[in-house]
Amino acid sequence: MTGPLKLGTRGSRLALWQAEWVKAALARAGVAAELVIIKTRGDAEVDRPLHELEGKGFFTKEIEEALRDGRIDVAVHSLKDLPTTLPAGLMLAAVPRRADPAEALVTRDAGITSIAGLAAGTKVGTSSLRRVAQIRYLRADLEIVPLRGNVPTRVRKVKEGRDGLDAALLAGAGLERLELAGHIAARLDPLDVMPAPGQGALGLEVRADDRKARGALAPLEDAASACQVAAERGLLAALAGGCQAPVAAWVGMRDAGGGMRLFGRVTAQDGSVQLTASADIDESNPAGAGVAVAGLLKAQGASRLLGR
Repeated sequence: MTGPLKLGTRGSRLALWQAEWVKAALARAGVAAELVIIKTRGDAEVDRPLHELEGKGFFTKEIEEALRDGRIDVAVHSLKDLPTTLPAGLMLAAVPRRADPAEALVTRDAGITSIAGLAAGTKVGTSSLRRVAQIRYLRADLEIVPLRGNVPTRVRKVKEGRDGLDAALLAGAGLERLELAGHIAARLDPLDVMPAPGQGALGLEVRADDRKARGALAPLEDAASACQVAAERGLLAALAGGCQAPVAAWVGMRDAGGGMRLFGRVTAQDGSVQLTASADIDESNPAGAGVAVAGLLKAQGASRLLGR
């Protein structure tokens, strides 16, 4: 590898923040890097909810193609956007220390600090099927409206009451990274509204045969974060769910003593049924916890709720 490491990224403010963070972390390890901005289908088709688009990898496919073609050396992803099955010849080289994966409520009225505090008929914006289903389960009397766009745009739409919006659910990590945490009305308990598998984490993808890139990224790996997301992605894979499926996952600490526990959830799209299960994580095989939780959810009827 000659010259700086080429980091492929989307061009949104959040994606650029994440790629710049990786670049700075590499610089501290003595590795020079530069950003290569790549437009993805998810960026281009902003007028439709993601679940209406065909296929998977709306925010990752074009970046992975650049990686396979050798135009970039590292793909910097929000891990929740990355399908659980990677293209042949590519691998996840590192998962840096994860931010808090919890969901955040943003409201137009600063006095409202919980989902329970929203008035009946309140318009809540999100285009995530997982969030839609869980909000409907908690509050069937709220009106859910599609909300796309980058993080600052979504916050601005709520604050300006555009399209009658009164509130929105976003990943707290994205708001923190863009210094928009002041707009968070409430950080939601993950057992009330469970995050997406991998939420708050970055995934650094490389060509499997690129030992230099793998070596450069090795110092950025955070073992605890990698273990958590392996369990969560193991659940998603075992349920055969894509990034837009209403599958939620969260890793918490066990009640008694040390160790981690994986919680998984599948919710009916109309919010009528919600299934939750959990299992302890064996750190030598974290994906095994995902398979175990998927089995418990399937036993409760998760496959029917996922339309399979």
